Amino acid sequence: MITFDVPKREDVSENNQVIFDTLKKSIGFVPNLFATMANSKNGLKNYLDFSNAKSSLKAKEKEVVNLAVSQVNNCEYCLSAHTAVSKMNGFTEEEIIEFRQGKSSKDLRLDALARFARNITENRGRTSPEVLENFFNNGWTKENMVDAIMIAGDKTVTNYLNNTTRVPVDFPVAQPLETELV
Repeated sequence: MITFDVPKREDVSENNQVIFDTLKKSIGFVPNLFATMANSKNGLKNYLDFSNAKSSLKAKEKEVVNLAVSQVNNCEYCLSAHTAVSKMNGFTEEEIIEFRQGKSSKDLRLDALARFARNITENRGRTSPEVLENFFNNGWTKENMVDAIMIAGDKTVTNYLNNTTRVPVDFPVAQPLETELV
């Protein structure tokens, strides 16, 4: 079986070393999945540019999408990372579990977003008309729809990269859901 070692600073290109230094200063460490992207001379920068682009969705709303998509794609690394980030953004454990399930019992607007994110991921973008109508009926716009799809694409990239490489999770590990998605 092929294993993937997490590259260290000295193993990556000079451009990626600069990015590692920036990440270390801004968040305190280089997440293993980001380091893995540095196996490509351009991959890490391209990903960070895409991921950090402006969006009509607020940070908390992005996390709803990140959690729903990562659950559908069964990515332990991204579920763990975004559980930690969601907690830093003020979400409770109960809310995080619901977002992972593609719903919210506390907020109809976030419920519509979580259902949309889950649906587009499960159906590879062939959104259910009912889910899309619910999304718009709960105050989301076409701009929000485009941005939510972009965030789902961003998250799918990291989900696929981790599910392929299986690099070690360097966040508190998110617990599996007690029941499968229905």
